[in-house]
Amino acid sequence: MTIIGLDVGSTTVKAVALANDRVVWRDYQRHGTRQAKKVHEFLGRMHEACGLVPGRDRVFFTGSGAGVIASLVGGKLVQEVVAVAASVEKLHPDVRFVSEIGGEDMKTIFFTASGKGKSKQVYMQSACSGGTGTFIEKTARKLQIPPEALARMPYDGMSLHKVSSKCGIFAEADANTLLKGGVPVEEIIASLFEAVVYQNLATLTKGNTPAPQVLLLGGPNLFFTGLQQAWRHHLAKLWRERGVAPPEGLGPQELVTVPEEALYYAALGCVEIGQGEAENVGVYAGTDRLAWWIDQGQHEEKAEQGAKGLVRGTADLDGFRQRYAGGKAAGAKGAVRSDAALFVGCDFGSTTAKAVVLAPDRELIYSCYVQSKGNPIEDAKALFADLRSAGVGKVAALALTGYGKDLLKDILGADIGVVETVAHARSAIEVFPDADVICDVGGTDVKIMILRQGTVADFRLNSQCSSGNGAFLQGVAERYGIALEDYADKAFAATSMPKLAMGCGVFLQSDIVNQQRKGWTAEEIMASLAAVLPLNVWIYAGQLQNLRAAGRRFVLQGGTHRNLAVVKAQVDFITSKVPDAEVVIHPHSGEAGAIGAALCALEAWDGVSLSRFRGFETIEALEYRTTTSSSTICRWCPVNCKRAFIDVRPPGAKGRPWSKVPVAKGWERVISGNSCPKGLVEDVNEMKVVKADMEERRRVYPNVGEVVRTHAFRRAWAGC
Repeated sequence: MTIIGLDVGSTTVKAVALANDRVVWRDYQRHGTRQAKKVHEFLGRMHEACGLVPGRDRVFFTGSGAGVIASLVGGKLVQEVVAVAASVEKLHPDVRFVSEIGGEDMKTIFFTASGKGKSKQVYMQSACSGGTGTFIEKTARKLQIPPEALARMPYDGMSLHKVSSKCGIFAEADANTLLKGGVPVEEIIASLFEAVVYQNLATLTKGNTPAPQVLLLGGPNLFFTGLQQAWRHHLAKLWRERGVAPPEGLGPQELVTVPEEALYYAALGCVEIGQGEAENVGVYAGTDRLAWWIDQGQHEEKAEQGAKGLVRGTADLDGFRQRYAGGKAAGAKGAVRSDAALFVGCDFGSTTAKAVVLAPDRELIYSCYVQSKGNPIEDAKALFADLRSAGVGKVAALALTGYGKDLLKDILGADIGVVETVAHARSAIEVFPDADVICDVGGTDVKIMILRQGTVADFRLNSQCSSGNGAFLQGVAERYGIALEDYADKAFAATSMPKLAMGCGVFLQSDIVNQQRKGWTAEEIMASLAAVLPLNVWIYAGQLQNLRAAGRRFVLQGGTHRNLAVVKAQVDFITSKVPDAEVVIHPHSGEAGAIGAALCALEAWDGVSLSRFRGFETIEALEYRTTTSSSTICRWCPVNCKRAFIDVRPPGAKGRPWSKVPVAKGWERVISGNSCPKGLVEDVNEMKVVKADMEERRRVYPNVGEVVRTHAFRRAWAGC
């Protein structure tokens, strides 16, 4: 008789088959949202390899996606923690604490000797992505780190930075801030490992002390060397602080172990429990009903529960494409006169970098749009190399906008830095002067600007949650192995889609997992993500319950609106709320911010002054180095910002030989990671200048709230 254990998780399926008390088959694969299909494939392969016999052999399931599947093949469900605990108790009787990190959940188990056996305390987290495998992989993808490199990245010896441990969304925002501040990706990943361990110890121990021996299970704990190092560092530190004496002669390397079979412990636990069950429990019934479910049953259930697709037939799609496909254009690629005075605008965003070139008559004559390389200086070098190869010569003025503008302004010699909302509003008004509402959806933020008589009267900004922005859609597409440029075609092909809940990106991710369990495919989920995006943009992020009051002419721009599935959902949503609405797409939606910056540069130019632009040769040859250590911490206030010193080598730089981190002559320092202007200086004399400037600003622009508190209720009590 063969006993099978199947662990159907949120991202992978793991299976083991036991015959004659030995494992005769095992495998671990990603299911790409097709959980039932992957289980069917596994069982088919086990039929061939192990000779499974329905009615004789037995099968036991566990995992978040096992509910429907188990009953279709005669299997019995085993609770995940029970399964893991069973395998640990058999294989590692001395283990006192277990941490298992999965794709989208994590759990800890404390084993305590009591009476004749052991008592178990279990704590789980499954409603938030913070601290899970998806949390790590999603951030690594954003940093463009390949999986094999991520697995080797260390924790030991790396400088660490603040990365949120509570929420995967906030962690992404922190990682993005560090990246744009010039922090090396190796340090960001080490900080991410720190956050994962901190999240587990802070939220899933409930004040209990993990005692030696410790067992680490699950894919992230197995595959990521740096995560193992972070566990050993923090557990050793915790034991010292709480007076836990480890066994003599054993260190963290021996006391915190990761078994080779770390992926399979839940499946092995199913087998262990199955051996103790009655012979008529979990009897394998074959795969006929599972095949029916895959081919027919799940589609019937989805038809009852789901919604119709994004398009209502071929005519609807053709009409939409005819009107809006032009908004997907990547920009101008015309010939550039090298002797002409040109105006360059750059937008260094969270996921992409864009540059445009305007002629003095405001004509857009060239643009480039590239995925971020994970370092703003490298992004700048790539953009200006592209501009130079296109023949751009004389730059009359250079303007920057986006997350990277403050860091790069002095490095590149930009003439002005433009606030993002100003750049995007200026770009939209240039093309659509009668616009009422501008909606810019970028990689990690959403900006809604409401205009009155050509000026911004109100705006809404959401930059702390991934719900409704492009990075969330991109992350889901990458997770399903679908290229971003293919997103719209895949989404349009779905004739039905699940109903996803509006709101927090973490809960939305949890909702996606639930829909996967019901059999919804990647294409159908991607269509539903596009459909829910307008709800998150206008209602959740923008807090605009009455869209009609905002106006009737809506402009869509930002890189996310290059995705036609998103545009279709936006058009349908807006017109459902404002039937007479006119929805238009910026002709260069991805480059809108860069165009706005270039227009600001053109309008600020006096026709005589020379640009501060350092030149293409200087930028191409730019050398730089980044330092983040105890010597870079700002001590001007109790916050103690852990700054990054980015030293570049432009011509004529004076250096800073007096600094705690000396800079030789010929080098210039840019400081990032500070939370106020004080963090931009290292010297007392520099601080005096900054403080004088801050006092002058406070005099010119007083704090109205402070003035009211001080003077509004003061009375002169005459005659008292």
